Amino acid sequence: MHQCPLKVRSYECDLYNHVNHAVYLNYLEYARVEMLKDNGIDFFEMAAQGIQLVISEIQIKYISSALADDELVIQSVSLESGAAYGLLSQTILRGEETLTTAQVKFVCTDKLGRPRRFDQKLKNLFRPA
Repeated sequence: MHQCPLKVRSYECDLYNHVNHAVYLNYLEYARVEMLKDNGIDFFEMAAQGIQLVISEIQIKYISSALADDELVIQSVSLESGAAYGLLSQTILRGEETLTTAQVKFVCTDKLGRPRRFDQKLKNLFRPA
């Protein structure tokens, strides 16, 4: 399991001081990029080499609102992987409280959008525990 800390910034909130629902997708993306980085994989270098991880499906459940200045942790766990796809479970927590859950399916493609097998580093990272 990968854990990514994040602090809510005031400009991400709506008039009710709640994080706007669309911002949660940014949080999840940030956590996935940090997961790559923390495992020695540079997302931008990978893209420059023509390797892309593209979201093909996302299911998200909003349970409770994050507020300005909240300290959050985003947990990411690999549930399933194949030769060129992966499925992650991501959970956004404030302390012990679950705010949001998501399942994110992604595919590995080349720069033309054709499926491409994971290299060994990605295969190891996305292998379910």
